[in-house]
Amino acid sequence: MFSYLKKKQWSPYAAGVYIGLLAVSAVAVFHKTIGTSTTFVKLAALFWAFVDPDHLLNTIYYHEYLKNKAWFDWQFLLVIGIFLGANLSRRLSRNQSPIQHQEASPLSSKRSLQAFIGGIIVIFGARLAGGCTSGHAISGGFQLALSGWLFMLGVFAVGIPTALVLYRKKKAT
Repeated sequence: MFSYLKKKQWSPYAAGVYIGLLAVSAVAVFHKTIGTSTTFVKLAALFWAFVDPDHLLNTIYYHEYLKNKAWFDWQFLLVIGIFLGANLSRRLSRNQSPIQHQEASPLSSKRSLQAFIGGIIVIFGARLAGGCTSGHAISGGFQLALSGWLFMLGVFAVGIPTALVLYRKKKAT
């Protein structure tokens, strides 16, 4: 089994089955669907609780999260697990990035800044849409929610052309 974890690339079908098992397990054990964007809102609320409690109390956006004082819950642990699991997977497979960039190392400061800005844009969009990719696509998809399926259609409709433009091979001249 350990050798399977060291593979450079997993089968997308196997990964899909594992994600599906995680989603079903979350519903069976916690009676909740998986999602991660709420964790970032809770962390922001926790930050304001220490830095400026008045701001936290006077911001309507955080009122829902003030009802439940559990700042660190199973979703927080899921986010930590995603981060740790991704790093462990990268180290075990000795793979730096699925797409090796010729102009910049995947771990360069330019690439890190691009990834950070992209992450901010994604989390902003996720919160604006009332969920994240795991909430809309995985949980919404297995519940056959129209919003989940429309979200995934949108991801592929925009993501595939964007990847083709960003990662197109340069023609030899």
